[in-house]
Amino acid sequence: MKRIGLYWNTLRFLRPVQVLGRIAFRLARPRPDTRPHPGRAPIKQSLSYREWREPSLTSPDTACFLGAEGALAVSGDWSNPRCSALWLYNAHYFDDLLARNAGDRRPWHVDLIARWIAQNPPASGIGWAPYPSSLRITNWILWLCRGNDPMEAMVQSLAVQVRYLARRLEHHILGNHLLANAKALVFAGLFFAGKEADEWYRQGMALLERELREQILADGGHFELSPMYHHIILTDMLDLLAIHAVFGRPAPPDWHSLVLRMLGWADVMTHPDGEISLFNDAAFGIAPTLAQLQAYAGVLGISLPSSDPEPLEHLASSGYARLERGGACVLTDIARVGPDYLPAHAHADTLSFELSLGARRVIVNGGTSEYGTGPDRQRQRGTASHSTLMLDATNSSEVWGGFRVARRARIVRAEVAADCDKISVAAEHDGYARLPGRPSHARRWVLTDHDLTIVDSVTGGAEHDIDIFFHLAPEIVAQRRADGAISLHARASNAVVASAMSSAGDHVEIMSSSWHPRFGASIESQCLRIHGRHAVPFEHTLTLSWEPS
Repeated sequence: MKRIGLYWNTLRFLRPVQVLGRIAFRLARPRPDTRPHPGRAPIKQSLSYREWREPSLTSPDTACFLGAEGALAVSGDWSNPRCSALWLYNAHYFDDLLARNAGDRRPWHVDLIARWIAQNPPASGIGWAPYPSSLRITNWILWLCRGNDPMEAMVQSLAVQVRYLARRLEHHILGNHLLANAKALVFAGLFFAGKEADEWYRQGMALLERELREQILADGGHFELSPMYHHIILTDMLDLLAIHAVFGRPAPPDWHSLVLRMLGWADVMTHPDGEISLFNDAAFGIAPTLAQLQAYAGVLGISLPSSDPEPLEHLASSGYARLERGGACVLTDIARVGPDYLPAHAHADTLSFELSLGARRVIVNGGTSEYGTGPDRQRQRGTASHSTLMLDATNSSEVWGGFRVARRARIVRAEVAADCDKISVAAEHDGYARLPGRPSHARRWVLTDHDLTIVDSVTGGAEHDIDIFFHLAPEIVAQRRADGAISLHARASNAVVASAMSSAGDHVEIMSSSWHPRFGASIESQCLRIHGRHAVPFEHTLTLSWEPS
């Protein structure tokens, strides 16, 4: 019955196109179209592309993805069952073509492309799935537009890949996958010439027009509410502007204002250390940093107007808020988990937050080190891996199956305010209403020049096991003081960074935890945990204090 409930509370949010599209996608097996390619369009100007990605090829036939090295030498390597699906996807992306110092590895790239064509026949294997196909098509075209000599077999393979993709679009998934499909069609429509290419371009642009209107919110955020995926989509938009310029075609005029909004959102959601915040599925190194995106946009003639940062930035459409005072930066999650029909990259992290003091992260969320359906994936999506409150060892949203969410927390109240001496953000969610007594969790953050107060309230009824987690960055070490407070020290220097005082007195546990800022990375860290069984209503206050900068 529990399994039935999970499926019902997951499937009932899907759109009909996702259900019918999945059936059609599984049943349809189009034959690859291997007719000669339609011919290339002339390049009008050189490509303005910013290399940002770290190289993944470690030798001509060896690659390192997600912290794991593997071979790409024989046909079986492209679908090696000992490798994760995400590792294999990365192998088929060909991101190394555009990584740093790619020109030094050009002979490797030429051989790898030829090997892929020979060892991955049309419509066979994971590499021909729509998402890796989309990324590979755009990467191959970008590589060719950077002055690399076109190989006839490569151009022919591109045409076959695009024809197959055009009949396998991911309408059953939607979201960032469908945007990637549309981008590939537009790239191919510009790269090739003739009626067939014009139809690819028309199809891709129609998808982009529809999906960008749906997926980019009024505040500039991507609707899946992951800072990492937001940067990916923003990179896609910059690539699309760049490729239009390469072929002398005008891009839609509203794309510039869209990119500006997206850059503004990325700015708000970036920590002072220059890296993204880790809400929902998010990890470093998968997308360019804010500075790299700004540099790329600058080459294309797009830049945000300079202005003094506001002490309070509320991204109302997305549901995040940024507070800044006294050298402190607080990023708060007062958002829904994502689109009802597409919460694939959601975590049960409602009312979590992250804190930086200067350029040093102090309070963090757990991050994302892997996809799939294993226990580590489930743990990393769970509430206990985030700096928020958990009731009865139950996730605030029912995350399951790697990318699924059944019953999910909804924000029922959100308020923000700023005055001359403090900034406050407050919100409440109903994710625990399915528990006895229908409890509700509310949190209030109050930031001054020298402290941050976090007040957690649980209302409703019954008794509940209550856990409140404050995950520390790996470079922060917690030490208990005689007065019951917790000192937070910098691991390298042992200097006191901040102190934490809980209204629970000395009932604060310093426990081992882990931080996952990159795929394939798990770094030992600590966590402050306040635990107990309490009758509801319940309230707890934690105050973090520091010397203002």
